[in-house]
Amino acid sequence: MSKILIRGAKVLGGDVRDVLIDGTVIERVDTDIDVGDATVVAAEGQILLPGLVDLHTHLREPGREDSETVLTGTRAAAIGGFTAVHAMANTFPVADTAGVVEQVWRLGRESGYCDVQPVGAVTVGLEGKQLAELGAMHDSAAGVRVFSDDGKCVDDAVIMRRALEYVKAFDGVVAQHAQEPRLTEGAQMNEGIVSSELGLGGWPAVAEESIIARDVLLAAHVGSRVHICHLSTAGSVEIVRWAKSKGWNVTAEVTPHHLLLTDELVRTYNPVYKVNPPLRTEADVMALREALADGTIDCVATDHAPHPHEDKDCEWAAAAMGMVGLETALSVVQQTMVDTGLIDWAGVADRMSVRPAEIGRLAGHGRPVSAGEPANLTLVDPAYRGVVDPAGFASRSRNTPYQGRELPGRVTHTFLRGRATVVDGNLA
Repeated sequence: MSKILIRGAKVLGGDVRDVLIDGTVIERVDTDIDVGDATVVAAEGQILLPGLVDLHTHLREPGREDSETVLTGTRAAAIGGFTAVHAMANTFPVADTAGVVEQVWRLGRESGYCDVQPVGAVTVGLEGKQLAELGAMHDSAAGVRVFSDDGKCVDDAVIMRRALEYVKAFDGVVAQHAQEPRLTEGAQMNEGIVSSELGLGGWPAVAEESIIARDVLLAAHVGSRVHICHLSTAGSVEIVRWAKSKGWNVTAEVTPHHLLLTDELVRTYNPVYKVNPPLRTEADVMALREALADGTIDCVATDHAPHPHEDKDCEWAAAAMGMVGLETALSVVQQTMVDTGLIDWAGVADRMSVRPAEIGRLAGHGRPVSAGEPANLTLVDPAYRGVVDPAGFASRSRNTPYQGRELPGRVTHTFLRGRATVVDGNLA
């Protein structure tokens, strides 16, 4: 590969620097670099970040290629500035064996748009009754370190304890979808004033919070790592904050949509706003933003959940839960966290690259923008303003809650180990 010179970017939003990429690594970070044979990327006014890492992506393959494939999902990820994604296990067949996780991993390598790290199921078939082949998945070519039944909760305390004990042997982590199933039977949206007025089944905050409280205690008892998926309530924030104050090995993520959208949108009965966990109240949104800013919540994860048109263009009760998010995540974080002054661009790099890579134990990602490091990089134009049009998405699905909404910022370039996957906002 020829050399690439990124000229005049603000590294992590700070000092203006030139960054020279040679092959797969960053060769030099300095001012006024002059290399005659390099391809020059003019980056004045833009922010240079380490490539983004998503801990929570649904790529749907194998089994639901009508929603997404590894290829289309990784293209969407690259457009969003991601150089690595963790692919959730709720595929058909479920990613509960070494064979399935290796299939997903190899499909990611073939796509070439970003690294795909499979997440293994905690239990066989996501049924919560018997531990899956955790050791075999870890020992496979995919090297699985994150395990989750996401989409379902590991609600049996004994099974959850055993999983935490098992993954401790190889420094794995159990990522819990915190949802007490008996408390959410028939639930359609957040339980509160709006659900009462609309007559929709309520999804109480305590259904999430009770599982989180149990699991941080189990993780402490076992001495293992637990990660809380898509944390969505102010009460959940307080439980995680308390667990961290004890020094327990607990981490948590928040989705972009839970940083911006509230349950008031459900008044439209538009199924695009139907998601698991549900959109919460304005007070919850503010608590989540503050917790992400102060580090109680470790990272932003998209929970990119593509669905075909027929699964969303229907009555509310019959609609599938979930939203696409890879292509809009960084813009939502800029609007809710950067433009509000809660964090700076270095904070974005920490919450969307460094920490998720560390939680997933993903080598080569979330690294500093400095000489000798892998050239996994994202270039962002923060001054850009644009209206979201899902017709132009790289994802196979269009179920975005932001259609027609103006969002700030745009990824102009993404580099995966020195190779441009996105150039001037378009797939390379």
